[in-house]
Amino acid sequence: MPKARIGVIGGSGLYEMDGLTDREEINVSTPFGDPSDVFILGTLEGRQVCFLSRHGRGHRYSPSEVPFQANIYGMKSLGVDAILSASAVGSLREDIEPLNVVIPDQFFDRTRGRVATFFGKGVVAHVAFAEPLCPDLRSVLVTVAESAGCTHHNGGSYVCIEGPQFSTLVESNLYRSWGMDIIGMTNLTEAKLAREAGICYATLALVTDYDCWHPAHDSVTTEMIIANLMQNVSVAQNIINRAVATFPEGRECGCRTALRNAVLTNPDDIPAAARDRLALLLDPVLSGSGEE
Repeated sequence: MPKARIGVIGGSGLYEMDGLTDREEINVSTPFGDPSDVFILGTLEGRQVCFLSRHGRGHRYSPSEVPFQANIYGMKSLGVDAILSASAVGSLREDIEPLNVVIPDQFFDRTRGRVATFFGKGVVAHVAFAEPLCPDLRSVLVTVAESAGCTHHNGGSYVCIEGPQFSTLVESNLYRSWGMDIIGMTNLTEAKLAREAGICYATLALVTDYDCWHPAHDSVTTEMIIANLMQNVSVAQNIINRAVATFPEGRECGCRTALRNAVLTNPDDIPAAARDRLALLLDPVLSGSGEE
């Protein structure tokens, strides 16, 4: 099966990756079901890249329906060790304006009932998650955003809500009082699973509008949001292309060894079904390497 070290997950509006040549569509089956769509492997800026549409082409999956486990497991099975994620978000701060770009460094979880782990059913693992986004990949995105000339914000807290409904006014104001900066519905779940899979993960958050707290929110139209979304897609593709071109071969973060010392279950007590289901993640750990 073809391999790619760099993965790109496209969010709302980003269903294709322009500039990807030598394209090959790969169907991947996983122990966690089918991914959102086929994986598209190809060459971008001289690097092998694996692209996936988070919501599926045609935008078929709502945020709560996205098969996050299958998406991240599928990336891992294709050799991906670093994911660049593009995501549409709302702003919770006056100075973070529509069409700005945010490279967040923190998440806050307001989802309910999502499965955000590969573990359970006979095997327990607790990975460190104090720094939920890879600092090395964040540094690449920040540097590239500066060179791309877009208005960007280095750092910020992304509150991840369930959806598909947007926030109520009281919720929006509460998140602002907590010091949250942007709001979205997807990236935290991906980040948790990527960490368990030993994959570096960073988010390129593209602001489409102010959340409902803003006094001018009522003047925002669907047409305006869609127009901003399309402009953001162009910005995202430019930044991702530049990031891939300057992608570091080596990284000093601990993302790829996150499972080392995180698995608490005695190896002899892990059920055979769990060993089979999680072989891609567990085998390097149980063999003593802690990574592939």
